[in-house]
Amino acid sequence: MPNASSAEPFSPGRRRFLAAGATAAAAIGWPGIRAVRADDFVLTAAAATKRLEAAHGVPVYAYNGSVPGPELRIRQGRTLRVRLKNRLDVDTTVHWHGIRIANAMDGVPELTQDAVAPGAEFEYGFTVPDAGTYWYHSHRFSFEQVERGLYGLLVVDEAQPYPVDRDIPLVVDDWRLTGDGAIDPLFGDLHDISHAGRLGNWITVNGASLPDIDVATGERIRLRVANTANARIVTLHFRGHSPWVIALDGQPVAPFTLGGGKLTLAPGQRTDLVLDVATAAGSRTPIDLVDQRGVLTIAHLSARGDTGTARSDPPPALPVNPLDTNLDLDAAIRAELTMSGGAMGNMQSARFEGRQMPIRELVEHDMAWSMNGVAGMGEAPLFTARRGRTVIIDLFNDNRWPHAMHVHGHHFRVIERNGEPLPDSPWRDTTLVQGFDRIRMAFVADNPGRWMLHCHMLEHAAGGMMTWFEVA
Repeated sequence: MPNASSAEPFSPGRRRFLAAGATAAAAIGWPGIRAVRADDFVLTAAAATKRLEAAHGVPVYAYNGSVPGPELRIRQGRTLRVRLKNRLDVDTTVHWHGIRIANAMDGVPELTQDAVAPGAEFEYGFTVPDAGTYWYHSHRFSFEQVERGLYGLLVVDEAQPYPVDRDIPLVVDDWRLTGDGAIDPLFGDLHDISHAGRLGNWITVNGASLPDIDVATGERIRLRVANTANARIVTLHFRGHSPWVIALDGQPVAPFTLGGGKLTLAPGQRTDLVLDVATAAGSRTPIDLVDQRGVLTIAHLSARGDTGTARSDPPPALPVNPLDTNLDLDAAIRAELTMSGGAMGNMQSARFEGRQMPIRELVEHDMAWSMNGVAGMGEAPLFTARRGRTVIIDLFNDNRWPHAMHVHGHHFRVIERNGEPLPDSPWRDTTLVQGFDRIRMAFVADNPGRWMLHCHMLEHAAGGMMTWFEVA
């Protein structure tokens, strides 16, 4: 079965390519991500340049001149106001991925707001109900704008500081570069749309190539890991360590250790880890990206000193968020959702722009996917629910490709997968659905408005894999 994480990165040429970038990265140091704690903030989207594999700058899109954009931090329960200034020559918006906010602030053009035109501004203002790790990114032509660099972390701090020595972001992205080190300008390619999506050949962590992340022996750190790639499923291995998982997609879980120290994230997913630095001072421990084709080191934990302590106790659980977890499955509204299409798929036709089209005509419009026989958002919602009702969605992935399904405005639980009940599954906003999987997801529809549900392999969404629902 094809896997979105199988592509170029593990070829010998790719290793040489990365080694060249590592030299450049070492020369300029690891810039990390600039954290900003503020209730009111100006976010400017504009063209910029960024060093990737070589000393020369590569044209990108950036928030406030950096990729990733600034890490926005705010205390749980406070109201964040962000004025977006669009200094690009194309329309844009900002989506606040995973935050359960007012619908008008969700950043989906033509569904929750008008796109922000070049030279225009838009003020986002919303209260952040849940602590955790979230992110923000463009939701206008996101398959191109996110790939060019329009994304950043949004961290909502708990009311009381969590007991760790340091809090460190780990934002993983991949870029598709041409032979001369520029970003491949072929966006929305039909092959990418109909296959695994746009898979890159250059990996960055916090915007840097093969960075050293400074730690100290004996230190307990909180790693906020986010996969911001367009389509790559990322599996990370923290060599020499056994991190604890404390939150998934912003929602706390009972702490548990990673089996074999490996963490898998679909595009859009986040995981909060607690890692006790167990290696000796002066050591450099790899963080590897693991694929069936091999292993690629993408960063190092560099122990610069020794705290003189050793940790063995499990980390405490995070305080729960005010999420409505009271699922009334017996009285739930039910919806069915079948995802069809893609290369080697069986989709013969679909409804697009108000009429039924055969597959040949669909691909002329770069449509290769459908949801319940509709390519794109469609005129009617998947369902309409009264506020407070439990919703069950029976989702069937009728194709061989994996999909990262993301629900806006809500968190859900996958309560059944391929007929097997999952009574203790976590609350998430994005779940990975493998080829030909059947899953049953449930949530309380407690956030009024019109909300998207789509694949976060961004080329799949652009190629038709998106729909919407309404909470009244």
